[in-house]
Amino acid sequence: MPQFSSMSSLKRFEDFQQRLSELGITLPAERDFEATGPLSQTIKRSRYVIGNRFCILPMEGWDGTSDGRPTELVRRRWRNFGLSGAKLIWGGEAVAVRPDGRANPNQLVLNEDTLPEIAALRDILAHSHKEHFSTTDDLLVGLQLTHSGRFARPFDKKRLEPRVAYRHPILDGRVGINDDQAILSDDDIKRLIDDFIRAGQQAQRAGFAFVDIKHCHGYLGHEFLSGFDRPGEFGGTFENRTRFLREVVSGIRATAPELDIGVRLSIFDFMPFQPGPDRVGQGSASGPYRFAFGGDGTGLGYELSETHQFIEQLKKLDIDLLCTTAGSPYYNPHMQRPAAFPPSDGYLPPEDPLIGVARQIIATGELKLRHPSLIVVGSAYSYLQEWLPNVGQAVVRAGWADSIGIGRMVLSYPDLPADVLAGRPLRRKNICRTFSDCTTAPRNGMVSGCYPLDAYYKERPERAELQKIKGEM
Repeated sequence: MPQFSSMSSLKRFEDFQQRLSELGITLPAERDFEATGPLSQTIKRSRYVIGNRFCILPMEGWDGTSDGRPTELVRRRWRNFGLSGAKLIWGGEAVAVRPDGRANPNQLVLNEDTLPEIAALRDILAHSHKEHFSTTDDLLVGLQLTHSGRFARPFDKKRLEPRVAYRHPILDGRVGINDDQAILSDDDIKRLIDDFIRAGQQAQRAGFAFVDIKHCHGYLGHEFLSGFDRPGEFGGTFENRTRFLREVVSGIRATAPELDIGVRLSIFDFMPFQPGPDRVGQGSASGPYRFAFGGDGTGLGYELSETHQFIEQLKKLDIDLLCTTAGSPYYNPHMQRPAAFPPSDGYLPPEDPLIGVARQIIATGELKLRHPSLIVVGSAYSYLQEWLPNVGQAVVRAGWADSIGIGRMVLSYPDLPADVLAGRPLRRKNICRTFSDCTTAPRNGMVSGCYPLDAYYKERPERAELQKIKGEM
């Protein structure tokens, strides 16, 4: 079993720097944090202002109703987003554009019936933010629109019902695809494009400033990008593999002209991993691997030529909001969501998680430096724990990203951005230690939340069941 230094043991800046040096990582980091420094700076565009450099990343809580409406658990999470102090909310929640595109049976769905309640989520967030920070004039709130594709689980927590862009030699077996029935036809995709356009119109009516057309984590938008073998209008050439995005954007621009558009993109991918004999993750493919968008052909490295090409496409579409991530939580979580402890259906990390953090930060920096006109949000910062502000400040100062995205960390410590920007010491007892309970819970049919550190979730009945599952791992 691999042994890594725990982040909580790196109590001095020198300890953190030494660990980076031992791993051969060159990562921007600054000893002294400035409350009025780079992370407090505004971002200004003609249509909006973003008041600081913290961003809340979108998540799936498995805690809506079966017909796609928010519950009190969802509303509580959005209140926390508002009091976080972050001025950019990237979607808040991954919201399906139709029921069969849900990643779980309790995911939110945007349609005419649910529109008032999803609009109310935005109002709850804005009210919470104004209550704590006096104004929302510099707050930008978006909504992530998605279809879960290969990883759709829309009606039964235990049963996948995948709809895919192409047959995959490894992932088909994992999700139970035995024939071509699960492949979406070109006509199916055109109807789905209409659903995304309709959802964009509804998001504008709900008061959201932008929508994210999700292209990450192995979901359908991301899968189109690696559909090299798919025939027809939506596969093969780069032009065809990006047709879905172009047509969705064109339709939203025509029918919801006040709505801005962003894209959360897995900027590179690796081959699927699986537990080895010692539960340490290992690649599932031998030899070349050609299904990784942004990959180098080996399945174990990245090469960003097509990613740069995709970003050039964003600029042609007048999209200047890009949120970077990598890979998928379903088949290579160690490089998508670096963590010391795996979820129950995962594997032990085959590398120090700091390597995964650095890989994403460095690749994002390469993209931002090449495309400086875009507003680029980076991900994978939660594992840095106490040193998140020090690295985030250095990254923004170096021009490697414009905004520092926070996901898991906001579940245990929602007001971390507010504390950082006010110059207050971090509350160590609230810092996410990447126990992965927020992933293990939904993988076992329970609502997602921080069961170890959030007092609210500690009292929920699922906690005992979760502890039992972890004891059996």
